[in-house]
Amino acid sequence: MFIQTEATPNPATLKFLPGRDVHPAGAIEFNDAQAAAASPLAAALFKIDGVRRVFFGADFITVTKDAEIDWPHIKPSLLGAIMDTFVSGAPVMTGTVTSEPTSSAGGYSGDAAQIVREIEELLATRVRPAVAQDGGDIDFDRFEPETGTVYLRLRGSCAGCPSSTITLKQGIENMLKHYVPEVLRVEQAL
Repeated sequence: MFIQTEATPNPATLKFLPGRDVHPAGAIEFNDAQAAAASPLAAALFKIDGVRRVFFGADFITVTKDAEIDWPHIKPSLLGAIMDTFVSGAPVMTGTVTSEPTSSAGGYSGDAAQIVREIEELLATRVRPAVAQDGGDIDFDRFEPETGTVYLRLRGSCAGCPSSTITLKQGIENMLKHYVPEVLRVEQAL
């Protein structure tokens, strides 16, 4: 089995492409070993010293490390854990993970509901595919119609990335303002 690795814009995160489906049901993030209990693969990755966060996309895995750990020290162990899981045929997930809902025009009414649907459509078709290429994901958190502010949650390699502010402000904010005039600014949800 050959596993490709790719650098991401976040120097603390590395993207692994095993050439197989990882989590086609949707992106999922594990922020600690306890959260990884539902995934034998994520649990194995958290056993490696220096692993801070694990993220599964449809066909990739990103691992975020502690700043004081160098990639050459942990990359072989990470590759081994990923390879062992896929070669053995073990499931990537054995349980379910409850995550915060990512949508919701259901919580809005009237014009605000339509605006949220437009925002979510643009995120799904134009933004998420681009950030997935960098090993991350972005979720809609909320829209405040009175201020025109959209709050987004960054995940995977995007979380904590030094260039995430530029991505939000110069990329996503400009695009949303262009297509949805009611959007006046974009902020990262905390």
